Amino acid sequence: MVGPFVSATSSEPELGASRAAGAERVPVVHAVTNDEIVLRADFLERAQNVMQAGGARVAVHVRAPRLGGRDLYRLASAIAQLQHVTGAWAVVNDRADVALASGARAVQLTSRSMAAADVVAFAPDLWVGASVHSSQDAQSAKVGGARWIVVGHATGDSTAGQVDRGAGFIERLAADPAMPVIAIGGVRPEDVPRLVAAGAYGVAVIRGVWNANDAGAAVIEYLSAHGTPGGR
Repeated sequence: MVGPFVSATSSEPELGASRAAGAERVPVVHAVTNDEIVLRADFLERAQNVMQAGGARVAVHVRAPRLGGRDLYRLASAIAQLQHVTGAWAVVNDRADVALASGARAVQLTSRSMAAADVVAFAPDLWVGASVHSSQDAQSAKVGGARWIVVGHATGDSTAGQVDRGAGFIERLAADPAMPVIAIGGVRPEDVPRLVAAGAYGVAVIRGVWNANDAGAAVIEYLSAHGTPGGR
C-alpha cells in the first residue's frame, strides 16, 4: 500500500457549484506528476502549495500510471479535496472512472484512453482534456467533446519528417479559437511568452514545478511569464 496519500484537508469538494455552466475557464498552468513525484513524502504538501499559489489558473494532473486503482483513487481524492479550499483544479490522467469517483474536476485522456465522446456520454459534468499528436487527433478530440488539448514537443522545432511538433504545430492547432491548446515538453518559464505568441492557451510542466525548491513559487513564475496573476 502506498503511504503518503492521506487527505490534506477535511473539506468536501462542492462539485455542483464548481461546475456551474459557463462559470469556469480552463487553467493556464498544468502541473503534471509522474510515479516518482507522487511517492515523495512531501508530495501532498507541495501540491497544496501549488494549488494555493495558482488558484483557478492552475491544475494539478494526477498522473501515476504504475499505481493500482485503489491507490490512484486515494491520491486523486486527496487532491480533489483541495479544489474547494484553493480554487485550483484536480485532473486525473487517463482514468475517467477514477476522476469521476474521486470528485476531480477533469480527466486528461491519452492515446490509450477511452474516446472523449465516450467519457462525455457517461460523465457529462466531467471536463475532458485530450493529449494529441497530430491535426487529426485534435479534430477527433474536438468532435468528441474535449474542452482542451495537450500538445507535446512544444519546445522542439519542426523538421521535414516531424511537422507535428514545435511552435509551428501549436500555431496551426491554435487557429481554432474554440479549442485551447496546452503546450508540454520541457517548457521553462522563459519559453512561455514564445509559446503564447504562437497561440498556446497555456502550458503543462513536470520538472519545472515539482523539482523546484519552492513549487508554489515556481507556479507563480510560470503564471507571471504567461501574464496571468495567480491566486483564487
